[in-house]
Amino acid sequence: MTSTEKESLSGKQRQYLRGLAHALAPIVQIGKDGITESLTAAVDRALIDHELIKVRVLESSPVDRRECEEALAAALDAHGVGTIGRIVMLYRRHPEKPKISLPKK
Repeated sequence: MTSTEKESLSGKQRQYLRGLAHALAPIVQIGKDGITESLTAAVDRALIDHELIKVRVLESSPVDRRECEEALAAALDAHGVGTIGRIVMLYRRHPEKPKISLPKK
């Protein structure tokens, strides 16, 4: 699915995903180097493995949480679900075996 084919999430679906993400621990951290190729690859792998992940943006990061959410979502064809404090939540449906069933729009 390309970014032009990517459907946006409804408010109800975002709320549902935020509820699921509540119990999750951050898998990836963005530090002083910001968003690098290796960080993007790690987030991509985590999205393949989990579909819904949290990313922690450390204080030393040169980009803020909103910029991280937008940049990672755009680079990885994912959805930014929201931010809480320095945590960014991202969702991307698994292409073959989805684990999360979203509520209808």
